[in-house]
Amino acid sequence: MVVGGDAAGMSAASQARRLKGPDELEIVAFERGRFTSYSACGIPYWVAGDVTERDRLVARTPEEHRARGIDVRLRSEVVGLDLDGGRVRVRDLESGAESWTGYDRLVLATGARPLRPALPGIDAPGVHGVQTLDDGQALIDALDAAGGRRAVVVGAGYIGVEMAEALLRRGYEVTVLDRGEQPMSTLDPDMGRLVREAMDGLGITTVSGAEVTEVLTGADGRVRAVAAGGEEYPADVVVLGIGVEPETTLAREAGLPTGAYGGLLTDLAMRVRGRDEVWAGGDCVEVLDLVSGRERYIPLGTHANKHGQVIGANAAGGYGTFPGVVGTAVSKVCSLEIARTGLRERDAREVGLRYVTVTAGSTSRAGYYPGAEPMTVKMIAERRTGRLLGTQIVGREGAGKRVDIAAVALTAGMSVDQVAALDLGYAPPFSPVWDPVQVAARKAAAAVREAG
Repeated sequence: MVVGGDAAGMSAASQARRLKGPDELEIVAFERGRFTSYSACGIPYWVAGDVTERDRLVARTPEEHRARGIDVRLRSEVVGLDLDGGRVRVRDLESGAESWTGYDRLVLATGARPLRPALPGIDAPGVHGVQTLDDGQALIDALDAAGGRRAVVVGAGYIGVEMAEALLRRGYEVTVLDRGEQPMSTLDPDMGRLVREAMDGLGITTVSGAEVTEVLTGADGRVRAVAAGGEEYPADVVVLGIGVEPETTLAREAGLPTGAYGGLLTDLAMRVRGRDEVWAGGDCVEVLDLVSGRERYIPLGTHANKHGQVIGANAAGGYGTFPGVVGTAVSKVCSLEIARTGLRERDAREVGLRYVTVTAGSTSRAGYYPGAEPMTVKMIAERRTGRLLGTQIVGREGAGKRVDIAAVALTAGMSVDQVAALDLGYAPPFSPVWDPVQVAARKAAAAVREAG
C-alpha cells in the first residue's frame, strides 16, 4: 500500500511492479489529489509560459499506472494509521465516506505542505500557494482574471525567486518580501547579494528584512496589499514562497519517529526506524548529509525518485539502499543561474568545522570567445585537511550545472587540491583553460596552506 501518488510513492510502486507481477504482488496507491507522478518543480515554468500545457508536467497518468497493474485511487485521503492492525482509514473526498483497508507492507510518501503562517487575511481570495498542479491552475486562472498587474511574492527561496520571474514575464509589477538578510537563504549572504542585484536589475523590487504581519483585503474581501515592516505593499495577487515542511501528521500520531526538522527517520533501506513493514521517502523524510554527518531536510524531486526506487526494490523483496546527499540544488531567475552544494559557512560552524572560504570570478567560456559570461564561485574548505565542504555558484549561462563537479567531489570526499587537479574537458566554447570551479579550488588550496 502506497500513501501519496507523486514522485516517491509512484516510483516505489513502479519499481515494485517491475520486480513482481500482479499475480505475485498487489499494489494499491491512495492519492488525495487528481494527478499522479507530476513535476511540482515545473509549476513556475508553466506559470511563466515556458511549459504550455499542464499535462506536460505529468510523467505518468493514473490510467497508465493502472494499465501496469497498480490500483491507483484518486481523491482518496488517508486519515488514520493503525500500524499494529496493519490497516489505514481512507476518506473518499467526493462522497465523504470512510473505510478501513488492510496492508502487508506500507509506503508513506505523504510529501510536504507549504508553510502558511497564521496571519490575518492569509486565506483571502487572491493569496496562492504553489504546491500542486491544482494550485498552479488556480494561480494561472487568477492571473488571467486579475483586474490589476501588481504581484507580491512572500519569501525569496527557490520557489519565491522562480515565481517572481514567472510573474514578471507575465507582465506583472513584482515585489518580493523576504525576512532574510539577502534572497536565497540556501546561499551565504555574500552570494545572495549577487542574486538580489540581478533581481533589482530585472525590475523586481526585493525588500529584505521584511516580516509580513498581515494580508490586507478590500471591501470585496479580496487581497489588496501586504503589510510588512510598517509598510503596505499593494497587491492584486499574492504568491507564498516561504517554503515547506514535512507532512508527517499521521505518522507522528501513529508514533513513528521524526527528527529535528519534523521529517520521518529511516534506515539506509528507507525503512522507518523501528518498523520492518513500513517505508517512507520523498519530502516527508529527513536524509543523511554526507558532508556534515547529520540528518537534514532537503525536499527535492531528485531525492524523492531515488527514494522510491530503493523502497520499491525492498518492498518487493529485492535490495537497495540510499546512502545520503550532499545538498545539491540549482535554480534561476531569468538569465541568472544559481547553484549550491555542500555546507554554507553557518552550516560548517554549527557542526564544529574550522574552515577557510574564497570567492573567485571567472567566465563560462574562454574570455575571448563570443558569449563568455561572468560567474562567481565561492568555495569552503576544511582548514586543516583542505577537504571540500561546499560550493556556491552565481552566474549566467553555463554556471548552474558546473556545481555538479563540486557535488561529485563532495561525495568522494576530495580535497580542494584534488579538485584543482581534475582532468576536466576544455575547449574555448565551453570553458577557460582553468574551469571556474578549478579556479576557486586553486584559490581555496592556497588559503588552506596559508592558514597552516
